[in-house]
Amino acid sequence: MNFVFVSPHFPKTYWNFCDRLHRNGVNVLGIGDAPFEEIPNELKACLTEYYRVSNLGSYDEMVRAMGYFTFHYGKIDWLESNNEYWLEMDAQLRTDFNITTGAQNDFIERIKYKSKMKDSYRAAGVPVARHHMVDTLPSARAFIEKVGYPVIVKPDNGCGAEATYKLRNDEDLEAFFAKKPSVPYIMEEFINGTIVSFDGVADSHCVPLFYTSNVFPTPLLEIVSQQGDLAYWTQKRVPEALRDVGFRTIKAFGAKSRFFHCEFFQLNEDKPGLGKKGDYMALEVNMRPAGGYTPDMINYANSVDCYQIWADMVCYDEVRNLDLDGPKYYCVYAARRDCHTYKHSHEQIMARYGSRMKMCDALPPALRLDMGDRMYTANLRTSAERDAFIRYVQEQV
Repeated sequence: MNFVFVSPHFPKTYWNFCDRLHRNGVNVLGIGDAPFEEIPNELKACLTEYYRVSNLGSYDEMVRAMGYFTFHYGKIDWLESNNEYWLEMDAQLRTDFNITTGAQNDFIERIKYKSKMKDSYRAAGVPVARHHMVDTLPSARAFIEKVGYPVIVKPDNGCGAEATYKLRNDEDLEAFFAKKPSVPYIMEEFINGTIVSFDGVADSHCVPLFYTSNVFPTPLLEIVSQQGDLAYWTQKRVPEALRDVGFRTIKAFGAKSRFFHCEFFQLNEDKPGLGKKGDYMALEVNMRPAGGYTPDMINYANSVDCYQIWADMVCYDEVRNLDLDGPKYYCVYAARRDCHTYKHSHEQIMARYGSRMKMCDALPPALRLDMGDRMYTANLRTSAERDAFIRYVQEQV
């Protein structure tokens, strides 16, 4: 099997995907924009060949790279980046090189545009927030008359909290329209809920081979806009109600043979027409691994190897020789920013939590806006330990 992995060097732990494919006997070919001498030795060891392009966003360069690999190794069987930024290009390359094993352009339409995601969520029987495609100020005001302030506005095609705003009053609304970017925007009613994700790897029949969940207690929009400190965790167990809506969502979207990261609101209060407190309703989907180092957190929390699970899905459409019932923990991520002063030093954190620390590192510049400048990630056994860890790491002077 010839597998082309796009941008295997970023995020830096993504070399693990290539390594597990290599262990399964796959011929792994990498396309990246970093010089070969700068990619990790672990990645070099599992790649048959690496093709450097000057710009991963240049489709002409990507086509030349694919043409080179096809000429030297024969037909390409798989192509994947597992990266939100390259999903559309991945699909176009599959179409142009007749690679039928991954998502095609029609699937990408459903998962890249927030307005179109709602159709699949509805098909899954999952409630969705009311929305309005932003066009004129009067029509926006008419929508707000129905749903009330605040409202959320964000690019219809975008990820994370990128260019997302919470409009609280007419003044905010007018300020948004005065500087509104030219890209299509969607406006949604505000939902008072905690963001909870359903994550895992689906087989070729849109059935999860493995699944878990993450909880994000503070919305990323607030973290970014207020220079706040991000904290979130991988859950020890997936609630049955979340498992139910997660399985239905994967099936409705037609998410086959891929990683998935589906986001829901768990309502903090009753919302007429949408659900009761504790119910789940739709937010958005990302058909790739959750961002940053979350795949590693998934491993630590579940005592698994999700990189191997994904590679087994690629090669066998099932999980082989892996125990999915190992010990479970809360794997907790707590970040800090260089612009703040904290009560406890790095040395004090490590003295208290070093035996349970799984990762401790500075974040690369591309991730810092959302995820902080430095992060600490630890395995904890109880919710009380989890919350105490977050407080200790992030308490400011």
